[in-house]
Amino acid sequence: MKKNIGLLLLFLLLGWLVGAWIAKALEPVQSLSFLTASTMIKWSPQANLDIISYDFTIQMKLSLLSLIGIIVSVWLYRRL
Repeated sequence: MKKNIGLLLLFLLLGWLVGAWIAKALEPVQSLSFLTASTMIKWSPQANLDIISYDFTIQMKLSLLSLIGIIVSVWLYRRL
């Protein structure tokens, strides 16, 4: 079976999302704070070229549970 890149990206996104939701649900549990602590990654390209200007901001929130979700999604994708 030929695996496609779109399906892999979908699996990665869903794994990241599920991991983030689990991290958010477990935030009140103090003993699991090492799993739920997140780091914000931000990228803001911008330019003003007289006739056109743009300003984008992309933010990604990454925690250990999100990474675990991504790893599990890659594992599930490979099992297909």
